[in-house]
Amino acid sequence: MSDDTRKGRTHRASRRVRRGLAGVAALLLAGLAAAPVAAAGDRGAGRGDLLSLTPVADRDLAEVRAFLGGRNVDSGPARYGVRAYRLTYKTVDPRGRPTTATGLLTLPKGGSHRLDVVSDTHGTMVNRDYAPSAGEDFGRVASYLNAAAGRAVAAPDYLGLGGGPGLHPYMDTRSSVTASVDMLRAARAAAGKLGRPLNGDVYATGFSQGGQVAMGLGRALREGADRHFRLRALAPVSGPYDLEGQELPALYDGRVNDVSGVLYVSYWLVAQNRLHAIYKNPAEVFREPYAHRVEGLFDGEHEEEDILGALAPTVKDLLTPSFYERLKHPGGGLLDAARENDHTCDWKADLPVRLYAGTADTDVPIANARSCAARLARHGAPARIVNQGAVDHFRSFVVSAPQVVRWFDTVGRP
Repeated sequence: MSDDTRKGRTHRASRRVRRGLAGVAALLLAGLAAAPVAAAGDRGAGRGDLLSLTPVADRDLAEVRAFLGGRNVDSGPARYGVRAYRLTYKTVDPRGRPTTATGLLTLPKGGSHRLDVVSDTHGTMVNRDYAPSAGEDFGRVASYLNAAAGRAVAAPDYLGLGGGPGLHPYMDTRSSVTASVDMLRAARAAAGKLGRPLNGDVYATGFSQGGQVAMGLGRALREGADRHFRLRALAPVSGPYDLEGQELPALYDGRVNDVSGVLYVSYWLVAQNRLHAIYKNPAEVFREPYAHRVEGLFDGEHEEEDILGALAPTVKDLLTPSFYERLKHPGGGLLDAARENDHTCDWKADLPVRLYAGTADTDVPIANARSCAARLARHGAPARIVNQGAVDHFRSFVVSAPQVVRWFDTVGRP
């Protein structure tokens, strides 16, 4: 990736911080940033119990359209203003131990009294303050867009992001799915308290990492994860559904660009090593001087450009020669880490499914969507790939998000 592209990415990240701070300041001035209020925490341990409900945004329709237009997103589906709330709720960590997480519930200022709910799962974030409930930027685009179209939106921050404790278990789809199911439960309780009850119909979408999570959530709901929720449609965007077969090989054949490859690989290895036996010492995996600093970079506090500036320019320069070859032909804990996350498309998705992707995506190649569609077809439930043409990774989201909203509007109920 060119220096100009890297600088542009840095500029966008800095702009996100300024916008997030400006949004917080505006909320404080408006008196919206209320202290968290106790909810269901006194009724005993329980996944999805609502612990706090905090208003974080109140936007009229013109403000919603300006927010979307400022990010080059088609605001055509927007019909209402929105109110957004940070939820804190009980869930479990990757080892099943009790913990808490946060997420964003967004409600339309109009429309039906009882609401369908969209589950929106976000893409890769290294800084906890970019999570949907914490910062008002791209992490809220799908929430505002779907809510402004008349549905409630439950957007989990995932574990270790937003206001959740600990470190984010990046690409551990199982724990991201449990956090997403529990976010739906917390959203159900919160929406009831706010006088906008959820009717139980769920429409699931997500981008990038969140596309994979959306597929996993869809499977969990279809297999009865919670009797209150009925999955109606599934529309993930540019998800890495096939790490072993597509995403890892794409690091070697040029389909993933160098900058994204360095970020994703280092983040994934550091996070997955906490769950699988990949390495005992970072020097087994990373070259010096990167080995001694890489784990500290993924603490949830660093900016993306700071991490990239502290690491090598390419995956080959980042990894030791032996591990570079090992990653090409993974085994042991490395293969376990990939395969545990490669089953989100291995189920009979007997409901409307669309997989959105772009051919110029050099973060998550479109072959991931094709692999997912093939797996779904093998289980007797083919899915349509919506090929957005020669758009890159982030543009695939910008183009797809309004299309997903319009498609959800057309999906009939059984």
